[in-house]
Amino acid sequence: MESDCRIPVACCRPRILALHALFWGLVSLRVFGAALLSEEKTSAVAAPCWLLEEFVVTVECSQCSSFQTKSWLACVQTGYVEKVNCTKTSKEEYKSCRSTVMEEHLFWKFEAAMLALTAFFAVIVVIRQRWLDRLASEKVRRQIESI
Repeated sequence: MESDCRIPVACCRPRILALHALFWGLVSLRVFGAALLSEEKTSAVAAPCWLLEEFVVTVECSQCSSFQTKSWLACVQTGYVEKVNCTKTSKEEYKSCRSTVMEEHLFWKFEAAMLALTAFFAVIVVIRQRWLDRLASEKVRRQIESI
């Protein structure tokens, strides 16, 4: 009697499993390594006043110009910056921020990517199911012919 398992045997081979483990290990190393490097860069610089004390936003989040993106450290992270006034020291600094327009744009890009992946994998499932049904039909036909 055959198993009802639809996972191909090729996916369970040790070599394939080792390649999957290696791939995901490299991906996670890249992500965590980038996070560690960004922490090291920010810790070497003196902390801005808005991290240490209360602040008031004087100019709302706006997109940086090309010159500001190259010259201001706050613009490098997101491409958007807001001007803040620290309450204790009365110091004005620029703080990186996330724009709602940018967030909405990223959200719709993500939704489009997920929709495309859903459609792609739905087509793959249908193709595979038809292939498996054809194999089953051929097997039944061969069994009937052998009688």
